[in-house]
Amino acid sequence: MQLIWGISFLLSFQLYSQSRQVKEFTKTLCSSEFHGRGYVENGSNIAADFIGKTFQEIGLAPINGTYFQEFTFDVNTFPANCIVKLDTHLLQPGIDFLVHPASGSTCNSPACPDGRFFPIQHLQGADFLAKKLLFLNSNKVFDYDKDSVLIVSLIGCKDTEIKEIRAALMQLANSRPIVEITNEKFTWSVSQTAFLYPYIQLKEAAFSTSKGAIFLNIENKFLKNFQARNVFGLIKARKETDKTIIISAHYDHLGRMGRNTYFPGANDNASGNGMLLSLAENLLLKPLKKYNVIFIAFAAEEVGLIGSEFIVENPILPLKDIRFLLNLDIMGSGEEGVTVVNSTLFDKEYQLLCKLNNKKKALKQIKPRGPAANSDHYYFTQKGVPSFFIYTMGPNKHYHDVFDTFEELSFDAFEPLSKLLAAFIRKL
Repeated sequence: MQLIWGISFLLSFQLYSQSRQVKEFTKTLCSSEFHGRGYVENGSNIAADFIGKTFQEIGLAPINGTYFQEFTFDVNTFPANCIVKLDTHLLQPGIDFLVHPASGSTCNSPACPDGRFFPIQHLQGADFLAKKLLFLNSNKVFDYDKDSVLIVSLIGCKDTEIKEIRAALMQLANSRPIVEITNEKFTWSVSQTAFLYPYIQLKEAAFSTSKGAIFLNIENKFLKNFQARNVFGLIKARKETDKTIIISAHYDHLGRMGRNTYFPGANDNASGNGMLLSLAENLLLKPLKKYNVIFIAFAAEEVGLIGSEFIVENPILPLKDIRFLLNLDIMGSGEEGVTVVNSTLFDKEYQLLCKLNNKKKALKQIKPRGPAANSDHYYFTQKGVPSFFIYTMGPNKHYHDVFDTFEELSFDAFEPLSKLLAAFIRKL
């Protein structure tokens, strides 16, 4: 009896320790020292080093002697000033305003080395649409000393009008500074191109304080051939085989928008990397009999699935040997269950997952969804690799904003989902 109690206590303590380690790992990825895992202060590669070291420490093996696969791409960044004032009122980045990910710099002219106040030309969306061609056909060079910043309000515009206005404003951002007024949820991104001038998105409530002047000091830095790395680790099968299961999650996020503002990317997707670690620890305890398992943490997903596209075009193993790919993103909630992208393509595997969930009662629901090019499974699917992309659903709606912090993660379904996915992998 004492022996059984001792084994039970040891297993419980081991599971508790693993859970604590996974949460600490996730929290670390969200910290300011990782700079939002983007391209300012080399945040992406700081994260890659940390993940690679963790893979090695827990016992994952390298592939062909390395844990990394390098590739390059161009990216627009904001490493320095991102300052906006209305009259004398300093606005809060990420809350009152966003810098468009393709924004240029205010300081690309000797006339404006440290930013400056500009007069405002303010138009409602409908008025701008009526004059759109006049703006687009003007060949006038912007005069920093005389000309105003064009501010266009999207409030009250229809979705089709907003799309048309934004397309025109993005063209105009190569000839003058642009500000759009919006009440939409702020959602940032990453761009591989850059305008010549600043483009700012501004909340209507913040703009209401203006008396007719705006201060802009925006500094972008366009990086050519930024070097990023996919990270991977291997658990070999108990029997010699080439057949492999891949479990993946992207680790990159949006990085910094100026010196003082970064996007933690807790749910998207530090949580997915936490799930990678949890599954790796589970499968290391008893490796699969007939499949190798490769864990991949992808870089540059937020830039356009660049890391996963690169590995598909430069595979670390023949794609035909991949039995299944399980891609994980937004793993930090789960109160409302999960969604499975590609479930309609791979019904046999979807039914297996549902059957296991019904047996274990792990999740509230497993919602089916068809194919979508919305994460790193996509290019594998395009090449014929059976793949799922799974993400959790819940009340946490912070996405691509400054509020996606570790403290907002509930981990409500994390452990039951981890056990369910481990069982699913073992049944494939």
